[in-house]
Amino acid sequence: MQPELCPPQQQVRTLQVALERQPPGQRPGYASSIATTSLGPPVLKHWCVWVQPAAATPANRWDQRWLDQVSSALTTWGELVPFTLVDSPDQANVLIHRQRPARRQVAGVWRASNGRTQLQVVDVQRQGRRRLEPQVKVLVSPGLRAEALQATALHELGHAFGLWGHSSVPTDALAVSQGEHPVLVPSERDRLTLTWVLQQTTRFGSTIRQPIEPAELESPE
Repeated sequence: MQPELCPPQQQVRTLQVALERQPPGQRPGYASSIATTSLGPPVLKHWCVWVQPAAATPANRWDQRWLDQVSSALTTWGELVPFTLVDSPDQANVLIHRQRPARRQVAGVWRASNGRTQLQVVDVQRQGRRRLEPQVKVLVSPGLRAEALQATALHELGHAFGLWGHSSVPTDALAVSQGEHPVLVPSERDRLTLTWVLQQTTRFGSTIRQPIEPAELESPE
């Protein structure tokens, strides 16, 4: 009998692990701008994803539009990253919320955004086994036109699946600022970068046999 892919959490402990910049070097795509952790890149071989359901059944047109665009973004990344959709948040490593992020202050200026992704590193027990996991909260604003909503979801999910940084090229899904047309599919550079990240050594997804007490680090924007 095969183990369940996305069993619920039994216990969870948040660890003080933050993202840190990589040392300089030649890497494919924009991989040199991607942050990692002291335990390796926060990635898994298989992800469990929860998407906030509609507020009512049947869904109203706005909730349904949000769900459709998020689903399209997930399907696109699913060509590169194996994942399973789950019904309960306690089964998930990635939780996608229909929510506009709060404004935050950057360089003394208050800025609004359409999406935001937040990472925690957790020691989690599932089916009696403890392992190291990234736990990612993704916020995608519902108040966007369809293409912008899909592009925002694609960008934020790129972060969630391991691209913790940005590209300077506007045609990449992880561009700091996209061009005139929203990017709705990962570019070749996005693909090269994610492939490189997934090939790096990491402790995420591995069984924990001894306590992990890493140093606290500043998390880049």
